[in-house]
Amino acid sequence: MDLNGPGPQRGHVLLIAGDVAVRRRAVQLAPSANLAALAMVPASVLLGSEVPTDTVCLDGTRDPNTVLARLRSAAAAPGPLLVYLSGRLTADRRGRRLYFALAGTTASAVRYTAVPWEWLGGELRRRPAGLTTVLLDLAADRDAWPLLQEYGSLPVSPGAQVYGVVRPPGFAAGFAAGGDGSVSGYTRQWIDQLRRSPVRPSDVQLHALAAGAAGLPPGALVLPTARELGMHTGPVPQQQHQQHDHHHHQQPQQESLRPADGGPQEHPARPVPRPDAAPDAVPGGDPAVASDGDPRPYIHALASSGRHGEAALLARAWEEYVRGVYGDSSAQAMEWAEIRADLARMAGDFVLAARLWMGACRVRLARPGGDGPEALAAAAGAVYCWTRLGEREAVVEVGVELVAVLRALPGLDPRYLELARARLSAWEESGLPRPART
Repeated sequence: MDLNGPGPQRGHVLLIAGDVAVRRRAVQLAPSANLAALAMVPASVLLGSEVPTDTVCLDGTRDPNTVLARLRSAAAAPGPLLVYLSGRLTADRRGRRLYFALAGTTASAVRYTAVPWEWLGGELRRRPAGLTTVLLDLAADRDAWPLLQEYGSLPVSPGAQVYGVVRPPGFAAGFAAGGDGSVSGYTRQWIDQLRRSPVRPSDVQLHALAAGAAGLPPGALVLPTARELGMHTGPVPQQQHQQHDHHHHQQPQQESLRPADGGPQEHPARPVPRPDAAPDAVPGGDPAVASDGDPRPYIHALASSGRHGEAALLARAWEEYVRGVYGDSSAQAMEWAEIRADLARMAGDFVLAARLWMGACRVRLARPGGDGPEALAAAAGAVYCWTRLGEREAVVEVGVELVAVLRALPGLDPRYLELARARLSAWEESGLPRPART
């Protein structure tokens, strides 16, 4: 949120608990428990602001117009605003509209007993950009879920930052995450990170940590989606002037830089690692999704299932967080930079992957004793990704940087540098203008 705007400000926190999500008489999502836990967090911490703040909690409300009135009042706040909703999403089968179910909402009277979802966006649409955060911890019932799949998202307002999760109907008990009436996993992780983190993470970082450790069921909708983010993975640390957006086409021509007599491997064995030193991870969540609160297995699962944009977003958010806590050249930051490089490789973005590997190599070299095996492995990762490029402009542009990195590695097998130079020269002589060397 932009908390430094001109003029006097007064913030607002609006917490709304809707109807419970129930399956076979078992509570799967308990909004009242979520609301009670979140209400215990000081408003200044929730907002990340010290401005005077009003806090309103709506729990057990049955009248949609009461909710509308509170939304309207919150939207009128001149300062930062947080709107939190937890409960059940439902739909009007006849009109095909989404609704936020309230206590007492029934399938036969949705239009009269629930809040039309568009009311939320309608009240927030006039607010200035950068001052509004909407946090959602929801479960969709069998009427709402097909609409969500059709929409591919859950729209709110273009001017609001929206973070949250929507669980599918009938998720298994192992993924209930609060199904016993306790606080759900996603909300609990937000609260725990706010309490434990030595420096308050940004909202997107909190979302990344919470989604990674919440034990979400398969198929859960995580907001914002990669498409909504328009997300491009950011520049390498200390290399901000080198951010590029390449769209290259793979071609069959892919020379190997592996020496013929069994030199360094073409592709280093660098799976997504699990660093021993990491930020204060929050235990909990499903072990298949986030072992010991560690988001790495969840991120890797996203990438393995083809959800590369979401995986890259979460990894980037965690990297920014550990850089803020431990420093740009810390071991934790370097490990996350390399995780991002491997995720880019998995996504087939070999230009970005090569640049990330090169950036990690440069930072490692700048550290005392940084010319060890970690720097060599990062260089090997860059070489591997470079050899996967089939577009001349990308090959030459990345290759010029790569040769410079390889020259700076004192322990590198000289055949690596010789072969890289030879490949670069061959592509340069193929007719592409030679880029300026720095």
